Amino acid sequence: MSERKRIALISTGGTIEKTYDELAGVLDNQTSVLDVVLAGLQLNGVEIVRVPLLNKDSLEMTAQDHDLIARTAQSMAEAHDGVVIVHGTDTLSVTGERIYELCRSPRVPIVLTGAMRPYVMRNSDALQNLTEALLAVQLLPPSVYVAMHNQVLQFPGVVKDKARGRFVHKP
Repeated sequence: MSERKRIALISTGGTIEKTYDELAGVLDNQTSVLDVVLAGLQLNGVEIVRVPLLNKDSLEMTAQDHDLIARTAQSMAEAHDGVVIVHGTDTLSVTGERIYELCRSPRVPIVLTGAMRPYVMRNSDALQNLTEALLAVQLLPPSVYVAMHNQVLQFPGVVKDKARGRFVHKP
């Protein structure tokens, strides 16, 4: 029988974790929904180590936030079998590039993911993207990636194509 894989799941906020604030009438990053999402998944052979780092819309992230995420990913990569980072899609590429600069040859795969629509919305892509990232981090060779919408792209050179609502390599 094989050992359980230890996957660090770093949460930073973003659309995937937004919930509806009834008093303000807006979607906002108030509480994380990742524990609810994870509870509904069959994760046989995997131990998820939750690392709640930030809970921000990625448009509000600073250079220091991107550095903090990159340093945390580097640290978690030393102690786990893989790292998944849940991140807002608007600046996910900035963080991915920063991680790539800091950890050009990570010991394990580091996979970023997010969602275009919050988990709490009926037509959300959050569950699919998180599930894909959790599988990808177990199968890919060590490097830095984004996994969303049935594709995996390797950094450097990944950007968000806002018109198509997906990530692509720079043309």
